Amino acid sequence: MAAAGAKGPVVVTGGAGAIGAVLVRALLAEGREVRVIDNLSGGRMEHLADIAADPRLSFLRADLSDPDRYQERFRGASEVWHLAANADIQKGTADPGIDLREGLLNAFRVMEAARNHGVAKLLFSSSSVVYGQPTVFPTPEGYGPLLPESIYGASKLSVEAFLSAFAHSYGLKTYLFRFANIIGPFMTHGVIYDFFEKLRRDPTRLEVLGDGRQAKSYLRSEDCVAGMIFVRDRAAAPVNVFNLGARDRISVREIAERVVAVHGGRARIEYTGGDRGWVGDVPQQLLDIAKVERLGWAPTLTSAGAVDRTIAELARERGVGR
Repeated sequence: MAAAGAKGPVVVTGGAGAIGAVLVRALLAEGREVRVIDNLSGGRMEHLADIAADPRLSFLRADLSDPDRYQERFRGASEVWHLAANADIQKGTADPGIDLREGLLNAFRVMEAARNHGVAKLLFSSSSVVYGQPTVFPTPEGYGPLLPESIYGASKLSVEAFLSAFAHSYGLKTYLFRFANIIGPFMTHGVIYDFFEKLRRDPTRLEVLGDGRQAKSYLRSEDCVAGMIFVRDRAAAPVNVFNLGARDRISVREIAERVVAVHGGRARIEYTGGDRGWVGDVPQQLLDIAKVERLGWAPTLTSAGAVDRTIAELARERGVGR
């Protein structure tokens, strides 16, 4: 049965990605018709394999740069969840045009499709990187000025600005979710995934970018999706901005030690040095989630708990530690 206030077909861009695949399942559980658009540059069809036969789910492989391919998907939709974007910050630094094209310009095309078809709500996966290097921890939604230090972060902040303008100009209700580090099933990148890949290639040595003291908040994708849906059903301003994360953080050093331990504890951890892992990396991040907590939502796991669950899942999938 659909949740209160959750009616009509839903469009999900990037629905075959790590967060999108969890979101699609949650929307189907509400009884919704879900229309996924994904070019599979980062997402994978196997992420939706177990639900592919559901008659309420449809999938269109299309690039958002070609609106004519997907315009009809927006017809009759009550809400659009825009998750599709370049997820590789370092790739965007090497080629800044990627985040312009796949971030801002594609988001604008999605906004236009939603406006043209009278969609009531557009929900956007933003990021904590819009804050840049904050001086206040935990960092609240009202922190400023917002000065992102990566092209990826600039793209996310630009989309937020356009969504705010669309909300006030055209009555499209918008939701801007600023995520902590999201981890869980279906991951294809990120620090934990990368550590497993490095140890697969060389079980004796784990290279860690930076000095290992980078510390951030980690949230399971299931908690992230639950938080977004919770906010959708309870916040009703023209523009709704919410941080989503855990109340605490965990360091890269601690994560590396946990991953090495599940691999038998034999690998030597080596740090490349410096306070950041790469250009544009934000070494310290902790979001203030008091605003969403006042609505009644809270994460089910701490950052360490989310990390431990994800490490255990990856170890089982890969047969590590057997």
